[in-house]
Amino acid sequence: MKFLIALTSLIPFLVFAGNLDLKHDFKDDKGTAVELVQLNEKGPLLIVNIATRCGLTGQLDDLEKLYQQYKDKGLRVVGIPTNDFAGQTPEGDAEVAEFCRLKYGVSFPIVTKQVVVGEAKHPLYAELLKRTESQGKEVSWNFEKFLIAPKGEGVMRFSPRTLPLSDDLKQAVEKFLKS
Repeated sequence: MKFLIALTSLIPFLVFAGNLDLKHDFKDDKGTAVELVQLNEKGPLLIVNIATRCGLTGQLDDLEKLYQQYKDKGLRVVGIPTNDFAGQTPEGDAEVAEFCRLKYGVSFPIVTKQVVVGEAKHPLYAELLKRTESQGKEVSWNFEKFLIAPKGEGVMRFSPRTLPLSDDLKQAVEKFLKS
């Protein structure tokens, strides 16, 4: 029964309305292209808007643990820094990536800073939000998570307070790994 309740609590967050367009340009701090289409080809992709000076920044440690737990099965994680919320990522792109690697051991890609709210938001976020607008028309804070099914065939959205190692997020990852 507990499993059924947990599973049904995920259903409202799952959106299937045609494949998500993942052909967006992102680069890491060294200028190397980060191809979302390739990352999502064989497994789920977790997109997280991150910050370096937020009360939730410690989630980077658990994001890395989640990535390590599921990467051999196909999960990919991409951190997208943003300074949109109370200026909590004032550093430049290289400093953000170095901070994530040195302080939290992050090995998944960290791309250059992006705008994730308002009129100037990155087109990927505009599409993710459109697909999940029943949960709000804007990203609410740092560390909001979007789990994309393989080949962009669905999106699940998780609040900033949903911990990376929570049962809800892990069950969703496992569900998408089986799809």
